[in-house]
Amino acid sequence: MNKGVIHEKNRFFKKVEGLDCELEYSIYENNVIEFYHTYVPEPLRGRGLAMEIIQEGLDYAVEHKYRIIPSCSAVKKFIDRHPKYRNYSL
Repeated sequence: MNKGVIHEKNRFFKKVEGLDCELEYSIYENNVIEFYHTYVPEPLRGRGLAMEIIQEGLDYAVEHKYRIIPSCSAVKKFIDRHPKYRNYSL
């Protein structure tokens, strides 16, 4: 999918109009990944940018066979709306 989403240093981010939209995560033992923070600056909200970044992060988790802890409410909501990720969620 990508759409300009960059993955580095435990975060997925996309720079839009000079501002960073991001999804941060931690990886634990036993192939567990926790998505704990999503942020889109106020002027960029309502464009679906968080959804792009969250989907990129979840696709990465699935590809690498991680079990997902959706601590961030936006990630939990995304998983609730997209059943293909539910089997990976803890």
